[in-house]
Amino acid sequence: MAASIVVTGAATLAACSGGSGGAGGSGGSGDGSITLWTHNGGNDAELAIDEQIVADFNASQDEYTVELQSFPQASYNDAVVAAASAKKLPCIVDIDAPNVPNWAWAGYLAPLDLPEGTFDGQLESTVGTVDGQVYTYGHYDVALAMYSKRSVLESVGARIPTMDEPWTEQELDDVLADLKATGQFPYPLDLGTGGTGEWLPYAYSPFLQSFGGDLVDRETYTSAEGVLNGPEAVAWGEWMQHLVDDGYMSARSGSDATADFVNGQSAILYSGSWANPTVTEAFGDDAVVLPPPDLGEGPKIGGGSWQWGMTSGCSDPAAAQAYLEFALQSDYVVELADTLGVIPATDEAAAAMPDYAEGGKAAVFRDMAKDFALVRPVTPAYPFISSTFQKAVSDILSGGDVQQILDQAAADIDNDIRQNDDYAF
Repeated sequence: MAASIVVTGAATLAACSGGSGGAGGSGGSGDGSITLWTHNGGNDAELAIDEQIVADFNASQDEYTVELQSFPQASYNDAVVAAASAKKLPCIVDIDAPNVPNWAWAGYLAPLDLPEGTFDGQLESTVGTVDGQVYTYGHYDVALAMYSKRSVLESVGARIPTMDEPWTEQELDDVLADLKATGQFPYPLDLGTGGTGEWLPYAYSPFLQSFGGDLVDRETYTSAEGVLNGPEAVAWGEWMQHLVDDGYMSARSGSDATADFVNGQSAILYSGSWANPTVTEAFGDDAVVLPPPDLGEGPKIGGGSWQWGMTSGCSDPAAAQAYLEFALQSDYVVELADTLGVIPATDEAAAAMPDYAEGGKAAVFRDMAKDFALVRPVTPAYPFISSTFQKAVSDILSGGDVQQILDQAAADIDNDIRQNDDYAF
C-alpha cells in the first residue's frame, strides 16, 4: 500500500497545465456504454475486485455498460494527462487523493451528484471535497502508526502510549535515549528515511503539523510564508536533525524498514497499517501498535488514498453516476479492506468486519484515521508543494541549515502560486 502514495511527474504536468476546460473527451459512445480507467494493472488482487464490481453493475441492469481498462501504476498518470490533452478521457478514473484538487482545477473532473447521505459514516479522508463540492470518493484508506515490541519497551521502563495519552516529544526522546543505551540496536528508531517521492510529505508533514507548522497556509492557500518556515516549522526540522545527530535514527534508512524492524535493526518502526500483518506475524502478542507522538499540537497522520471520480467531458454522466453509486455498496468496501489489508472507508463496512469493529484488533488504525488524519493541502498547487517539501526534507536530513532550507522552500512555493494566479476553481 505504500506504493499508493507515489506521485509521478505527470501530476506536476497537470499543475502546469493551467486553467479549466482542458479535459474534454467523452469516455463513452453515447449509447449508455462508458469506459473506466484504473491504475491497478499489475495489482492482481485489487484489479480482480474492480473487475467484479464492473461485472456486477453490468449484470444488475440493462441501461448502462461499463468497460474497464487497466494501466500499470507507473504509467497511469501519464496516460490520464495525455488523454486529457487529446480530449479523450474516459468517463470514470481513479486518482490518488492528493492529486484531486489539481485535476479538478485542470478541468479533468466534474463534481459528483450522488444522492444526499451517500457519504454519511464515511471517513473524511476518503471523500475528495474541493471548494465545497465532492469530486471523488474512496473505498479505503491507510493509517500511519508506530510499532514496537512490548517486551522491548518494558525492558527500559517505557510507558506504552495510547490514543488518549500518546508520547510527548520529551517522552519519545527519553525512550530513544534509553533504547540506544542498551546497545542492542544500530538505531532505535526507523522513520523510513530511505523512502522517496510522496512518502516524504505523507510521512513527515504530519510531524511538522504536530509541531504547529504546515506546508501552506490552509486559510487562504496563497502562501507558505510563516507556516513552512516559521518557528514551529524550524523546531520540526531541528528535531528531525536531532534524531540523526544523536544517533537515534539513520539519515537514510534501509529500503525495507519493516523487514529491518522484524530483523532487530530497530526498536520502533514508523510505517503504515500495511505493515501490521508482517509485524504481527513476526512477534504475535508481543507486537504493539503505538500512536504517533504529540509534538505540541496533537498527533497527526496523513490521510487519503486512491479514489474514484467522473471526468468533466463524460458523454453519459448518468451512467457514470449510476456506476459510482453502485460501486460504493458496503460489500465491496468490506471485500477490498479484507483482501488488501486496508481500512474500510465506511462505518457500516467496519462494523461488519470483526477486525475493524469496536474492540477489533485492527480498529486502532481506523480510530487513528478518524481522529488524527489530515489530508494533504487541498490546492491545485499541491504537486509543486510536494516536490518542494521532498527536497527540503532531503536537505534537512543531510544536515543543512534548517531556517535557510525552509525559507527557500516557502519562497519557491509562494513564487509558484504567484505565477499561477489561476489556481482557482
